[in-house]
Amino acid sequence: MVNLDLYRVFYTVAKCGSLTKAAEELYISQPAVSQAVKQLENQLGGKLFNRTHRGMELSDTGGKQIFDTVEKALKLLAEAETKYSELKNTATGVVRICASDTVSTHFLLKYIKQYHEKYPNVNLILQNGTSAQTIELLKNKKGDIGFVNLPVDDKDINLSNTVMRLHDTFVASDRFSELFGKTVDLRQLQDYPLLMLELTTATRQAIINFAHSQGIHLHPEIELASLELMTELAKNGIGIACIPREFVRHELETGALKEIKTNPELPARAIGLALPKDEDLSFAVKEFLNLID
Repeated sequence: MVNLDLYRVFYTVAKCGSLTKAAEELYISQPAVSQAVKQLENQLGGKLFNRTHRGMELSDTGGKQIFDTVEKALKLLAEAETKYSELKNTATGVVRICASDTVSTHFLLKYIKQYHEKYPNVNLILQNGTSAQTIELLKNKKGDIGFVNLPVDDKDINLSNTVMRLHDTFVASDRFSELFGKTVDLRQLQDYPLLMLELTTATRQAIINFAHSQGIHLHPEIELASLELMTELAKNGIGIACIPREFVRHELETGALKEIKTNPELPARAIGLALPKDEDLSFAVKEFLNLID
């Protein structure tokens, strides 16, 4: 009987389309991957791949004939292992969490701490990125749980529920004290130095779209990739930051920053929980989701 590991190598090479990428995913050397493929071909008595300039392609009379069956068999074995782990009520393995730095810091940190204390044997991998990058990771089965800015219209992922409400606002240091303690027409802020996230972010897009709907054009003097850096710049009087109130609560409570109330107010947004489509969740992933709920 053929060694099951050879089928795992075959499946990974077919999925990656490259010996090098398969070796990286399997954490073995490329020669070992190549040798495993040759060994499987010898044992089955046929050619499984065509080696082309584009990489490794399944052969019509070999690899393509067995790929679906091998995929189903490996998934069934993975399900069996998961069910056995669940019976023991012990979370093991890896949980890959995709979220922005800010969401990780201001929302996920407490859950990560609780989860790690409860299941120290689970390897948590935090993959930081924008909502668009998070969605791509989930679609490519490279992430288990994602947190994205809503709304999202993508049928290739499963949106579970809203986990956090966000209220974008404007905050500044005492340098802009003339704007404190009253309601300012949003249009007035066009004449002030604004600090905002990069245009490629979902947060910036939501703010700009709303402003445009009001006939207002908010052009930042400084664009940043980090809300943490934006907060520091605002505290130092560099400009007025447009940032979710939830992420500067400490600065507002201590007086390091003060809120500028506008008319109209920026609309509330939300962070949603996203999952890969058509994937059976491991016990470890389910336990993390239970903490969020």
